[in-house]
Amino acid sequence: MKLVPLGDKVVIKQMEAEEKTKSGIVLPTQSKEKPQEAEVISVGPGGMVDGKEVKMNVKPGDKIIYSKYSGTEIKFDNETYIIIKQGDILAIVED
Repeated sequence: MKLVPLGDKVVIKQMEAEEKTKSGIVLPTQSKEKPQEAEVISVGPGGMVDGKEVKMNVKPGDKIIYSKYSGTEIKFDNETYIIIKQGDILAIVED
């Protein structure tokens, strides 16, 4: 089974939270800040959304930065994913 988003939706998998600070201090689980960086897992087809033509600008495998409080967290096949609108993606991270 796989998740296939509709319209302008994107399924992402959040990157793991840092276990240590840059100075080497180990963080307890509850004080780890959720990262806003994620990997795109699947992308909707775009098309007409709310009367506007939407072209999808991301593809599976892209690393992205997304808005902090956006999306809906879901559990699927024992994994946690977030479904967001493409408009909530702030940037694509390029190496």
